[in-house]
Amino acid sequence: MRLKNILITVRDMQKSIAFYQQLFGLTVVSDNDGNVILSEGLVLQDRAVWEQFLGKRVVPQSNASELYFEESNLEAFANKLERYEEPVTYVNRWMEHSWGQKVIRFYDPDGNLIEVGTPMDMGRSTEA
Repeated sequence: MRLKNILITVRDMQKSIAFYQQLFGLTVVSDNDGNVILSEGLVLQDRAVWEQFLGKRVVPQSNASELYFEESNLEAFANKLERYEEPVTYVNRWMEHSWGQKVIRFYDPDGNLIEVGTPMDMGRSTEA
């Protein structure tokens, strides 16, 4: 068995597709009427369809999970994020963990938590 996809819910499919294309370079692999599969295994599900299917309400910014991306040039990504056409809600704009990895945390337009960090091997200090 293997993990195939990660699914998140979105209110505005086109807005979310644009967000993940423009900031992360993901592309649409499949569009199945309210369920869009992006490259790298991310699935966008129409929130209303998901709520109807589950019979439960989705809670944005629940902080129960996180999408994690790695980027070697975090400063360039941070600048790209600042220039994005819509304001981004940050959890933290820039921080460095005790192990040396630099990260930015923020929410996508639907309140899904995202972390972008330097690759773990890049975060380690090479100084003696």
